Amino acid sequence: MERLHIAFFGPVNSGKSTLVNAICGQEVSMVSSIPGTTTDPVRKNAEIPGLGACLLIDTAGLDDAGLLGPERRRRTLAVLDEADIAVVLEPAGVPELMKDLKAAGIPSVPYRRGESVESLIQRLAEAAPKEEKRFLTGRLVKPGDCVLLVMPQDSEAPKGRLILPQVQVLRELLDRGCNALCCTPDSLQAALGRVRPDLVITDSQVFGPVNRALSPDIPLTSFSVLLAASKGDIGLFAEGAGAIDRLQPGSRILIAEACTHVPDTEDIGRVKIPALLRKRAGDIQVDVAAGNDFPEDLSPYSLIIHCGACVATRTLVQARIKKALRAGVPITNYGMALAKLTGILDRLEIPGQAGDDS
Repeated sequence: MERLHIAFFGPVNSGKSTLVNAICGQEVSMVSSIPGTTTDPVRKNAEIPGLGACLLIDTAGLDDAGLLGPERRRRTLAVLDEADIAVVLEPAGVPELMKDLKAAGIPSVPYRRGESVESLIQRLAEAAPKEEKRFLTGRLVKPGDCVLLVMPQDSEAPKGRLILPQVQVLRELLDRGCNALCCTPDSLQAALGRVRPDLVITDSQVFGPVNRALSPDIPLTSFSVLLAASKGDIGLFAEGAGAIDRLQPGSRILIAEACTHVPDTEDIGRVKIPALLRKRAGDIQVDVAAGNDFPEDLSPYSLIIHCGACVATRTLVQARIKKALRAGVPITNYGMALAKLTGILDRLEIPGQAGDDS
């Protein structure tokens, strides 16, 4: 279940930081009578009764007239991409924001000065979008299935733990009554000698060797493809992966990462995918946008390749998809791009949800 992202907007010194601190019961944001005290968005995880796991986002005043006011406003408005619901203090003071919220389909809750935290939380619970029950594995599995998870433990893997998609898929398989078997690419043949899996889920970066090791009738997908179907638009991502065939020397590609990490020599987005693209298309230009950064002008790009979005919400991914569509730029994700580059895009199993016909 994703955290509900609640963003707080309003003019300078309208009490946003004070309200966030009151909800959390601690000083999350610095409070001062000096205008512009809050500069960058401040984020705080919180467990709130009636709402569950939330991320509260305190923002700078939208009417900041200081030297850095325009940049603070830009960063505040960028929060709209990740907000599931907005708390607006003094709505009359930010009329353009109200139009932006309506256009983006983000529910807004006006804060009434002097209102209790308990009352606000109750109204937030009533206004919050109702989360649709979605399985990462969709209709690919049923109770009793044997699912083989192929998980490389290279230098890019976090020391002493699994990455989030692997943990989420493994837990989901157990919840759905499946038998899960885990291995690395090196131990794949040994695992296949023990069982004949009903489905293989692999890390996208080892699509090639895993596909070669499998009988063609054993269904294959990847963690990144599961995330693409759950958080993005799998059909659009497949279409976007087709744009790889149209790349040529001089094409400009955007690698969009939703998290911030220190890359290493085996980094999938900054090293492996660019190398495969250059091998196919020649001397292309690759830009990287990490974390909450995402270019406002996408027109220079021939293709956007988004990460698996394991730490990003569906709201954020959908917002970026909409921006790509408005700009007319094809968009895909790591898993779909690697499947295309490996030549197995048509081989992949796509996890449609129960009740749909995809």
